[in-house]
Amino acid sequence: MSRNACILLSSFVLAGLALPLNAQDGQRPEVAAAASELGAKVVAWRRDLHQYPELGNRETRTAALVADHLRALGLEPKTGIATTGVTAVLRGGKPGPRIALRADMDALPVTETSGLPFASKATSTYRGETVGVMHACGHDAHTSVLMGVAEALVAMRDELPGEVLFVFQPAEEGPPDDEKGGAKEMLAQGVFRDFKPDAVFGLHVFSTLQAGKLGVRSGPTMAASDRFNIVVKGRQTHGSRPWGGVDPIVAAADVIGTAQTIVSRRQDISRQPVVVSFGAIKGGIRYNIIPDQVELVGTIRTFDDGMRDAVFADLANVAEKVAAAHGATVEANVPDQDGNPVTANDPPLTARMRPSLEKVAGPGNLVDMPLNMGAEDFSFYAREVPGLFFFVGATPAGQDPATAPSNHSPEFFLDESALDLGMRAMLQLTLDYLHGEGVPASGG
Repeated sequence: MSRNACILLSSFVLAGLALPLNAQDGQRPEVAAAASELGAKVVAWRRDLHQYPELGNRETRTAALVADHLRALGLEPKTGIATTGVTAVLRGGKPGPRIALRADMDALPVTETSGLPFASKATSTYRGETVGVMHACGHDAHTSVLMGVAEALVAMRDELPGEVLFVFQPAEEGPPDDEKGGAKEMLAQGVFRDFKPDAVFGLHVFSTLQAGKLGVRSGPTMAASDRFNIVVKGRQTHGSRPWGGVDPIVAAADVIGTAQTIVSRRQDISRQPVVVSFGAIKGGIRYNIIPDQVELVGTIRTFDDGMRDAVFADLANVAEKVAAAHGATVEANVPDQDGNPVTANDPPLTARMRPSLEKVAGPGNLVDMPLNMGAEDFSFYAREVPGLFFFVGATPAGQDPATAPSNHSPEFFLDESALDLGMRAMLQLTLDYLHGEGVPASGG
């Protein structure tokens, strides 16, 4: 087993007992009771999903597990939304507001090295290559938590005011090339058309937070995310005579180096942070052949629409002009598809629900999150209705969150106490909102 698995075995035992960690007097007793009753189920679901992960728009097993569970609860799930998405509506026994609760289901093309007894051995095809598949971002936890929340709320149906839409979403990490998917496609296919919620809630387990802590931020929280694709085109020649062609590898290397000045010299990062990162380089096949072309793909992260547009223009310009200096040409798609907008928490909703998170987390355990350069397509839901997206600590005691394997790492490790805390937080938010907690009294 890896060092993570050895060090953190105790967290498995604790999570398996489904003890409500950091349970506070202010949380609803039905929340603590549900967490105690359902905790072992949530852990079992999470471990099963972790062992059998699926890439975006391919979550057929996961979706079937979710839909079967919702049917067993007496709900009527809709399936096949945005390829593999699942939704269901719970109507409470009393009148009240409408809310949506969202969980994402997809995994990543990452080969797991955690050493867990239920580690993924799955493989799939991504961008034409055989890859390992892993829940390296914790979406298995999100799905399992929402399955538990659904079961808890169904048990309270008669006394529940209002209605709840459960949204189990595919492809949050992005659909495969040439496919549509994710939150944007869920909305395009009408997930909020027949059921327009008054608010939407979502959560994310996070490696930079210690287990037992919750994190939240009002307003802009996670960055806008855009992909780019740049193909540098040269002319193939033998490696022994580079003068016989145009070397796209050298040109591509120069494009990558010069592109670093877009942030460091062209963007006013005293206003808002900006990131331009290259994530993959593909070109050539043999040691002594200079190829025809090199493909570069990467991501752009911003918080300001003007800065976002400026980076698009600067990167396309750098690619074209630098390649031309080498005698090469480019096809620069910047961006190469619609990206995710900034994930912003509605300030009034955040202020209203913050006490609910404090009741569950306990004194000193609700963290004010800094701006996060990660991105989330929850942003699309939060543009339609007021949204609140919060974070659940995933890194166990004894590890420094600053150096722990991050989300998207092949060693990403979830302290399973996060399942208990996440379920209690989502239940407390849901019940407090539906029962009108924190709503200012109307003047008379």
